[in-house]
Amino acid sequence: MSVRFVEKPWGYEEIWAETDRYVSKYLYINSGHRLSRQYHRVKDETIRVLNGTLLLEIGDVAPFTRMRMIPGDTFHVKPGTVHRFCAEGSSVLLVEVSTPELDDVVRLEDDYSRKEGGSSSDV
Repeated sequence: MSVRFVEKPWGYEEIWAETDRYVSKYLYINSGHRLSRQYHRVKDETIRVLNGTLLLEIGDVAPFTRMRMIPGDTFHVKPGTVHRFCAEGSSVLLVEVSTPELDDVVRLEDDYSRKEGGSSSDV
């Protein structure tokens, strides 16, 4: 199995395990950047912060629930949960383990003018 790097406007992903039953990847989020506010219809994922402080926003309407996560903290993102990962003060490294539906992304808001919906290649 080969490791796959996917460049993103907020940093990059390193997909290091991908099977028909699960996927695992590292997400490197540059300081001051954040991912789309999004949800997944089917994809089920769990994250663990490895480095930096992650601001996790939950909810589709302000005010959002905001959680500061430090190395060692984990969060289970169930299908249908609207969420956004943010790196405010420093870059963030996290690991994500999920079901294999990488294209299951419904984008609600995006800082990089990417269209709603989309695939893992432009999350």
